[in-house]
Amino acid sequence: MKTIDQKRRGLLKVVALFAAVPFIDTITKRGELVAGTIAKFSTTLVENGEVLTAAHWGILKLTIKNGKVVKSEPYQKTSNIENSLQHYTDDLIYAKDRIKYPMVRKSYLKDPNNPKPELRGNDEWVKVSYEDAIKLISKELKKTRKEKGAKGVFAGSYGWKSSGNMHNSRVLLHRFMTATGGFTGTVGDYSTGASQVIMPHVLGTIEVYEQQTSWPLIIEHSKVVVIWGANPLATLKISWTSSDEHGFKYFEELKKSGKKIICIDPYKTETCEYLDAQWISPIPNTDTAMMMGMVHYLLESKKYDQSFLDEYTEGFDKFKDYLYGKEDKVVKDINWASKICGLDVDTIKELANVFYDNRTMLMSGWGMQRAHHGEQPHWMLVTLASVLGQIGLPGGGFGLSYHYSNGGVPTVKGPIVGGITANVKPGKYTGGASWLSNAAKYSFPVARIADALLNPGKKLQFNGKEIEYPEIDFIYWVGGNPFTHHQDTNTLIKAWKKPRTIVVNELYWTPTARMADIVMPTTTSYERNDITMTGDYSNLNIVPMKQAVKRHFEAKDDYQIFSDLSKEFGVHKEYTQNKTDIQWIEEFYNSALEQAKKMSIKMPNFREFWTKNKPLTFEAPYENTQFVRYGDFREDPILNPLGTPSGKIEIYSETIEKMNYDDCKAHPTWFEPAEWLGMKDKNAEFALISPHPSHRLHSQLNNTSLREKYAISNREPIWINTKDAKAKGIKNGDIVRVFNERGQILTGAILTDGLKEGVVRVQEGAWYDPMEKGKEGTLCKNGSANLLTKDIPTSELANGNSSNTALVNIEKYSKAAPELTIFTQPN
Repeated sequence: MKTIDQKRRGLLKVVALFAAVPFIDTITKRGELVAGTIAKFSTTLVENGEVLTAAHWGILKLTIKNGKVVKSEPYQKTSNIENSLQHYTDDLIYAKDRIKYPMVRKSYLKDPNNPKPELRGNDEWVKVSYEDAIKLISKELKKTRKEKGAKGVFAGSYGWKSSGNMHNSRVLLHRFMTATGGFTGTVGDYSTGASQVIMPHVLGTIEVYEQQTSWPLIIEHSKVVVIWGANPLATLKISWTSSDEHGFKYFEELKKSGKKIICIDPYKTETCEYLDAQWISPIPNTDTAMMMGMVHYLLESKKYDQSFLDEYTEGFDKFKDYLYGKEDKVVKDINWASKICGLDVDTIKELANVFYDNRTMLMSGWGMQRAHHGEQPHWMLVTLASVLGQIGLPGGGFGLSYHYSNGGVPTVKGPIVGGITANVKPGKYTGGASWLSNAAKYSFPVARIADALLNPGKKLQFNGKEIEYPEIDFIYWVGGNPFTHHQDTNTLIKAWKKPRTIVVNELYWTPTARMADIVMPTTTSYERNDITMTGDYSNLNIVPMKQAVKRHFEAKDDYQIFSDLSKEFGVHKEYTQNKTDIQWIEEFYNSALEQAKKMSIKMPNFREFWTKNKPLTFEAPYENTQFVRYGDFREDPILNPLGTPSGKIEIYSETIEKMNYDDCKAHPTWFEPAEWLGMKDKNAEFALISPHPSHRLHSQLNNTSLREKYAISNREPIWINTKDAKAKGIKNGDIVRVFNERGQILTGAILTDGLKEGVVRVQEGAWYDPMEKGKEGTLCKNGSANLLTKDIPTSELANGNSSNTALVNIEKYSKAAPELTIFTQPN
């Protein structure tokens, strides 16, 4: 029977999901009533001693001497697995490329109506006062609002903003734009663009950001664990809020458990090495075909769970017709799959047998869906798991989030700390724009930003609806770095020169900041007060993020910048509710305190919590350690239906069928990617995979001394199969030019036998450092992978990004290595 705590567990899963998006502000009215009574706290900083704070990479203990951070280390250690990101706080604070003052591009400052956007990235910078910068931004934003309305203002501003519930730069920007008349935003994200759209059709939920079957059950019940296209030892170093670090603890337990572990990936990852796992290396972009071959083999071998398919799934027979080639006359059997995925028939058979004969957990990463037709792999994974019949059993089925934010760590019984939101009532200013009832009235898929800038008025399909791109005149970007994040950088450069005004709030002279018109210097999270929780799924701790050092140069908090801008629009009261940041922080804490009281959980008052500067840790009840994803559904699919039209797992979706898309059918389908090693007429020789970096958070920390640990010949590394390198005359440490029709980069060679032949590997996130500033097509000296990736949608259904669908050529670089300039102040 389902206990009360288990029901609450379902609620916590939803809460954990929404921890990754602006939290709904349920305390606004209460805040208005008590704002005048909130205590004011001393802003005196610790000159010598220790300060507790948090970052995406966990709770940190900072050692302060004479007002400077001299050491950064983890506050807690849950395993012997090292998190390399936790020791470079001082580098972030005292970086050579900190933006010191408000800066305006010379041509823009001279005439904002004729700003010469073609000079973005290669124009002089002029220092201006903070007050003048605020007035300039306000004036030009008002101009755009009057001429173009809310559609002309883009504030999608995608990126991994700093940790902290108060100083969430993206939400602060959206709050300001909402208060002043609305804006054009985005939907979806780069991480899971395809899966988060297809999974609701298949499973009735977003899936990729949801709690997983509890790790204690994996350790107890799973006989086989498959890590498919994921590298948890790299990606579990971070969380959207702050890492609870317990994922490492469970992978350490998994290593000691003696279970059979299989890693399926073109590269033998550090996770595969650490777990001493069996390594299976298919050709990139062929996972869907590989799984289809397995399913066909299992059906022929009578190794499938017909009762599960009958009771819990919808439309399997129609998919089976496709599998057996009823219409296209192509049987998707094991021989067909072998030719596509590059694995021998016996290996595919062995995997299928092992999966069926044992309680198996399929832990999938997200890289396989960041590809052309990326909707298909996870849909097919769910289909394979349905054929195995283990979904909803302890330790069986599949999971799409064990590699992200410590999915599977049991959720505690405890309160949730909210944060600042974009849900603010618009003020009196209209500026020619109509009132909006929500933050972004107009939006398009996030990975289509370059296409939108280049093609205003263009219409596209998205999940059964038609979207029209607006004409964007003004971009305000905070908390992200699209010139490392977005695919096909050279096309983005071209697109970025279309709007009249681009404003960027930033800490460092990133590639994106250098492509702006107005740059506002912001504080690091160590120069302000904030609060966060750790564990996007576990909600394990509430952590004070106390200001450690003084603000550097003329850096301002985003909250101050947007508060001052709101004054220029006459909406300061609506934006701030007359609260300082510490007053907001106390209000968020007090809301959690009220929740705790209702749960009979003791918490100190805010003053005591803040003064002690220690995290509050909560316990997971036993029921939560026994959570099985889809366990309730399996127990009773009538009383606990899924959120799909049929209430079942939809292997065949009539909803998608009605959309009538050529590139996403009503069931899992093998589509040949736009670029892959199996092409008859290849325009390049090697498949490029560009996974999440092991020693960065996307582009964050690339400007720190941590880079010295992984850079090869002062460039971003490229992993090359030993035989492939020998054929090209490339040796360890050589500088290698990687190129295709979209761009060219310099990298440093690492030769390995742990990479499939014909595949090269460059981790995403290296800062774009062009040989010729602001010019399209020029060589990137630092090795940014997205110069080479393809900016095409996954399909009309999701319009996700296709970063792992790319072919490249490589050659030893014979010229003198150019000096890097991206990590210094611009000229």
